[in-house]
Amino acid sequence: MEKERILAAFNAVMPVFAIFQDQRRQELMTELCCKGELTVNELTALVALSRPAVSHHLKLMLDAGVITVRQVGVERRYQPNMAPIIKQLKTLTAALEAN
Repeated sequence: MEKERILAAFNAVMPVFAIFQDQRRQELMTELCCKGELTVNELTALVALSRPAVSHHLKLMLDAGVITVRQVGVERRYQPNMAPIIKQLKTLTAALEAN
């Protein structure tokens, strides 16, 4: 039972680990965590990536559920979605510490 719980916890958090294997996505998430809600243009000004590259990474992060987006007029404002990530990491940590 314990082995299955640990494996389930790893499986739940693997998409987060996979999305953040890329250093550019780590950088984008760091900017969002430190500065809060940002647009693609604001993020592009903060990192050494083109606007299309930032948009591509944001789409991947949005699909993975690690960020959310809010439409404000013509702007799309992105923000981190940390609660589910933290919950998954806590579950994994608890499962590992239980052994």
